[in-house]
Amino acid sequence: MVRIILIFTLTSIASFSSFSQYNEKGEKEVSRFRPGSMWFYSGLRPSKINKAHKYDRLIFDITYNDWVGDEDLFDNNICSMGLNTNFMFDIPLIKDNFFSLGIGLSYEYKNIRHDNQFVINNVDNKTVYQENQEYLESVKFKKSSLRGNSFSIPLELRFRNKSWKHFKIHLGGKIGYQVNTMSKRVYEVDGHKQVYKLYHFPDVNQLIYSVHVRIGLRNWALYFSYNLNPIFSNQFSTQFNLVQMGLSVSLF
Repeated sequence: MVRIILIFTLTSIASFSSFSQYNEKGEKEVSRFRPGSMWFYSGLRPSKINKAHKYDRLIFDITYNDWVGDEDLFDNNICSMGLNTNFMFDIPLIKDNFFSLGIGLSYEYKNIRHDNQFVINNVDNKTVYQENQEYLESVKFKKSSLRGNSFSIPLELRFRNKSWKHFKIHLGGKIGYQVNTMSKRVYEVDGHKQVYKLYHFPDVNQLIYSVHVRIGLRNWALYFSYNLNPIFSNQFSTQFNLVQMGLSVSLF
């Protein structure tokens, strides 16, 4: 997953740079009209000259994933990477689109590299997070992570100024459905790699809702998100609320 995110980031940077222009002297100029791939794309027909331009309709959030609650923030491995893909409608609320509404569909992949373990109690329908334990000398623990996929409907209030290299703020929230949650553990058994996957958490919250903010320039922004409800619903389970932070890239 980390490799996919890296390749995507490099490809995005390359696509943005392809819109540079050259003047009569052969000097490179930065385009003020095409900062990203398909920027200002308006469908099969070109948009009218006096029509407000639309922004931030395809956004990728490259995130570091963590949690807060019964464990402290930033105690997990830095490799806890994820990716959100947001297909959005930018709806201008005023003539020059300095204030708009964003709504659409979002897909989220999260990966939290914690290197400990979850213990499921199917009798009491609860999930407990505890430190990793070694039982056999022939079995060597390597790593463990919590992974999940979800679909959400985001709603945002968007503010931007007049500059072509505009400053922007997105204030929003999401409500969605957790498709699956999986715990992955990797061991080395007698010199061979063994992978164990644990599904069917009895109390995982499938309904998810969160708030988020993006602050940045043009098609780049810093991103922060906080889930308002915990990962596990049972009050006797370990209580974690998902936190995401990272970089947002808008392709158009």
